[in-house]
Amino acid sequence: QVQLVESGGGLVQAGGSLRLSCAASGRAFSSYAMAWFRQAPGKEREFVARVDSFTGRTYYTDSVKGRFTISRDNAKNTVYLQMNSLKPEDTAVYYCAAGGLFINRETSYNYWGQGTQVTVSS
Repeated sequence: QVQLVESGGGLVQAGGSLRLSCAASGRAFSSYAMAWFRQAPGKEREFVARVDSFTGRTYYTDSVKGRFTISRDNAKNTVYLQMNSLKPEDTAVYYCAAGGLFINRETSYNYWGQGTQVTVSS
């Protein structure tokens, strides 16, 4: 079992930055691929970014490439999402997820956090 707790969300103006954190408890954090998803009002949850377990390879959805950076600190059991140049369309609840046989397939992730709200004002 893995428990995930997100933090770092908030209200920011367009062009600003936020860093989300996801603290994991439980065993073998380093063996899980970790990802961020987001869900905007009235929309389905979508993949944002992923960092693999052992290789550390990262993946991003096209709309955030060059603006967001995912990273992990296995010693702290934490994954981060640094979000720069934020846009109003980035407004969503951001979720941390662990597992993931498939990179961007929501159903392949076994564990989820409760989400943290990010609001970007124009």
